[in-house]
Amino acid sequence: MNEVLPVGCDVSVLMPAYNEAENLVEVIPATAAALEALGRSWEILIIDDGSTDGTRTVMSGLRSPNVRYIRLRRNSGKSAALEVGLNHVEGEHVVLMDADGQDDPQELAKMFAKLDEGYDLVTGRREVRNDRFIKRNTSKIYNGATSMVTGVKMKDFNSGYKLMTRELSDSLEMYGELHRYIPVLAVWNGFKVTEVTVEHHERLHGTSKFGPARFWRGFLDLVTVKFLTTYTARPFHLFGGIGFGIGFGGAAILLWMFVSKVLGHDIGQRPVLQLGVLLVVVAVQMISLGLLGELMVNLRRRDRLDSSAEGDLR
Repeated sequence: MNEVLPVGCDVSVLMPAYNEAENLVEVIPATAAALEALGRSWEILIIDDGSTDGTRTVMSGLRSPNVRYIRLRRNSGKSAALEVGLNHVEGEHVVLMDADGQDDPQELAKMFAKLDEGYDLVTGRREVRNDRFIKRNTSKIYNGATSMVTGVKMKDFNSGYKLMTRELSDSLEMYGELHRYIPVLAVWNGFKVTEVTVEHHERLHGTSKFGPARFWRGFLDLVTVKFLTTYTARPFHLFGGIGFGIGFGGAAILLWMFVSKVLGHDIGQRPVLQLGVLLVVVAVQMISLGLLGELMVNLRRRDRLDSSAEGDLR
């Protein structure tokens, strides 16, 4: 990774970029002009996510005390790029923007006005999207499923245009496809989130990096987020609940087999008997796993309390 020395500022704009050299030439000056109009001190941090299109050469001519550049040696994904960037931003407020020119930097004034109302995260909701048909409609399915599963009432979780406080940005850990769930993670950590309608443009140059694999990975990470935000402190509720459900089915099958045996039927060769035994065994394993999880959570909580008590005594 290569970077220039950071500067302290009020606003850090973090842009992950993968093969966006043509767009960066236009996006960076436009964003800089919008930041100047805000009257705040600022920096733009570009995270080159292993680009192969000459981004490094383009950025050599765009870097300045306010424009910093970090290059990753290989393509690691948007969440990984954001994780690197969040570890290097210097601003008291952090803006996440895509580098394809679809996010309008002129909307920052509106987003800051909303943040000043007491929110910790403002997401730019793309009410009118200039994307391909399949991308628009898969996003609708994803947004609806995310809102239903997590209970966070938003309409555009996947928007890459976000403004947040430094306190919130410092609390985030990005990996996999978790950048899609920043609002959910923020709510789980006790932060106040909202969204405002922003203008969404067509991509300036090049093609979208969106593919079918990202859609399925996003839904798998939705399961991860649901587990992290709901069952981290109570794993038995998840594993025990599944175990008792499976066990009830297995017990019902074995009871049926017992009654059949009492009535004189031969059950020794019936596959359903094996299914009943298997379900009961799996149920015991799931319940045991839940109890072990509870034990680990309890031990971790005790360690934290002991560490806190030792700190108070010093």
